[in-house]
Amino acid sequence: MQNAKILVVDDETHIVELVKFNLEKEGFRVAVAYDGQCALEMVNDAPPDLILLDIMLPQMDGLEVCRTLKQHSEYKTIPIIMLTAKGEEIDTILGLEMGADDYIKKPFSPREMVARVKARLRALRILKAEKAMGKIAYVFKELTVVPEKYEAFIGEEKLELTPKEFELLRLMASNQGKVFTREVLLEKVWGYEFSGDTRTVDVHIRHLRQKLGDDSTYPDYIETVRGVGYRFVEGQAKS
Repeated sequence: MQNAKILVVDDETHIVELVKFNLEKEGFRVAVAYDGQCALEMVNDAPPDLILLDIMLPQMDGLEVCRTLKQHSEYKTIPIIMLTAKGEEIDTILGLEMGADDYIKKPFSPREMVARVKARLRALRILKAEKAMGKIAYVFKELTVVPEKYEAFIGEEKLELTPKEFELLRLMASNQGKVFTREVLLEKVWGYEFSGDTRTVDVHIRHLRQKLGDDSTYPDYIETVRGVGYRFVEGQAKS
């Protein structure tokens, strides 16, 4: 993974140099483009393993570059991490809708940037391996869920989940956006109908959120639907 090739696309020289230095320090090979058109030409000449792509670019903006690549059968699986400035929330959402895998807001720490790159590459490797074996893996932001192996990862870190926590995560991750009542979760995960106290579900969800590093107020993964139950936040999942 450390020998992977990363294409950095940004027209701000100081950001390019910062990103390049920190990626090369981790053993990655780095190519650089300063505008969108050049980025597409470089991908066509030698596809990278991952692209760090700024939104505001000359010639062709990052959103158009992302859209073009994700529509191309040969390049659509290349992970793209968007680099966004404050105030570009709408563009960030558009980028994710066009198929971008993640985003990092400027200014960002080099450590966070490297961690995001490693997480995306690891997730891609898992997806390719599972697909080759005819298995399924789900990837959301930094979370990777591998149902066949009963394993889940946040970035490089394997989560230590109890069987029930994993079943809750697997069920919701494979049905993103679907709302599950506590009663339905009890039936599907615990295997029996339960009348009365459903607090066991809340306790398990709370523990699962803690292990995911999820914020119950602004969740990345598990959202509370007030008065109903829970759902996995809809996003750009790959399986």
